Amino acid sequence: MDDIVKQALARWPNVPHCTGWLLLDARGHWRLRDEADQAQGAPGSQIRHEALIGFINRNYARDAKGQWFFQNGPQRVYVELEYTPWVVRLASAKDGALTLADQAGQPFEPTAVYVDEHGSVLFEAVPEADTESTTESTTESVDTSAATHARVALLHDHDLDCFTEHATLAEDGASGTFHWRAETALPLRPIARADVPAHFAFVRSPEQAEKAAKAAG
Repeated sequence: MDDIVKQALARWPNVPHCTGWLLLDARGHWRLRDEADQAQGAPGSQIRHEALIGFINRNYARDAKGQWFFQNGPQRVYVELEYTPWVVRLASAKDGALTLADQAGQPFEPTAVYVDEHGSVLFEAVPEADTESTTESTTESVDTSAATHARVALLHDHDLDCFTEHATLAEDGASGTFHWRAETALPLRPIARADVPAHFAFVRSPEQAEKAAKAAG
């Protein structure tokens, strides 16, 4: 988290959060959603300003409820997820070695691979060990138990051909083997798209979760 954001949190610890205004789409693009977009259920306009994208990526985190957010100075902006909290690109180097990088450009080291009923590919990775806490300066904490939650990332659909070139698929298309490294072959596991949030302990729509909580009581 940026130092300027930490300073803002310390100075204004109780700024109300907001939901519905920011979305991460299935290609790893950040999208701003105005009131019209929210009313229509539209994904919103893609953010193209590189400095703003970098700022969002550096201040992107998960709370203890499994909701992902962007800490915009003192305000927590909860993120709507089109699918998963991470989206990765798969590339093959000249020597044939494969690399995965998330939407922030950081390496993603997979430990398991899943294929849903629509043919989307998801990679699981061990959690990041270095998760910062802002519990002293905010009314709602980030998740300090990150070691218990695996990271899950959707493969960008433009990289599916590269994936299949390095996979041995069974007839069902949802099982087989992904040849990640010369010494590492990861089994493909089927998973239902509807089960992904619960399986990986994240909330796809904090906005809907908030509305449901208000309706319940």
